[in-house]
Formats: sequence, structure tokens, C-alpha cells
Amino acid sequence: MSTTATLIAIIVPIAIIVALAAMGLWITVRRRRLRERFGPEYSRAVSSGDSRLSSESELRSREKRHADLDLKELPPEDRERYTEQWKGLEQDFVDKPDTSVDEADRLITRVMADRGYPLEGYEQRVKDLSVEHSGTLDQYRAAHEVALLTRSGGATTEQLRGAMVRYRALFRDLLNKPVSE
Repeated sequence: MSTTATLIAIIVPIAIIVALAAMGLWITVRRRRLRERFGPEYSRAVSSGDSRLSSESELRSREKRHADLDLKELPPEDRERYTEQWKGLEQDFVDKPDTSVDEADRLITRVMADRGYPLEGYEQRVKDLSVEHSGTLDQYRAAHEVALLTRSGGATTEQLRGAMVRYRALFRDLLNKPVSE
């Protein structure tokens, strides 16, 4: 075997191993970035999706859509106005818990609209929120389920109270989280 053939026999496998290691590292870094960005939503997407790759692709498409949204922070006067409306909902909860939960759901939707989120339906709102508000997304899902129960007259007072607490978490997050660049 010639020296050139020997060098090729050594270098080609090493190059392949280095390329595979680099690709593995790239995939690991992308996966870690998605997990950090989406938090619990990453696990939820992966466990409910067809495969990890398709779920990660879905999360990346959410990021792309989110990047195209014209999101903005609320001006201080709007934040104050919404805060006062929220306080009113919490005060009304004692006498009208079902109405308060329904209004809380609507208030969250108005805040989202004012921040620039499209309101194409609940599932799409959840996907849009998942990019920057993943920490409170499960709270929103649980509260929204109770709001739906409320509309059919099936929620207990304890469920309604829990929904208000959960809506409050997302409400505060929407008011205070700056728009990422």
C-alpha cells in the first residue's frame, strides 16, 4: 500500500468521525436551545408529537411565526388601565365567580391583541404564546378549560378560584414581559 493510500485510509475515517461529532454537537445545541426557550412546552410538544424531530420542527416554526409578529410592549397607561380592570375582576369574583372567570379570559385576549398577538383561535394563541410565555402557558390552558366549563355551567367555585389564580399568572406575564428582539 502506498503512503498516499495509507494517509487516505487514515484521514477519511477521521474526517467522517469529526463530521459526525460536529453534527451531533450541532443537534444537541439546537435541542438545548429549544428546551431552554420553550421550557415545559418543549416536553409537552415532544411527548404529544409524532416524533422528536417533527415536534422540534413545529417549535422552530412557532419561533419563525413569532419573529414575524409585530409585538409591542404596552404603554404604562394601558398597563395601568388593564391592572385596574383586573383588580375589578378579582373584587367581583366574590359575588360573580363564573362571570369573573369569563371576563378574565376575555381580558387576557384583549391584552394579547393590544400587544400585537393575532387572535386566530385558542390553539393558535397558545402556540404564539409558547415562544415567550411558556412558563405560564400551562396556567393559561388550565384556566381556559375552567372558563369553558363555566360557560356550560359545570365549574365548581374552587375550580373558578383556581382559574383566576392561573389567569393572573399569565396576565402579569403579558403585562410585564418585554418584547424580545
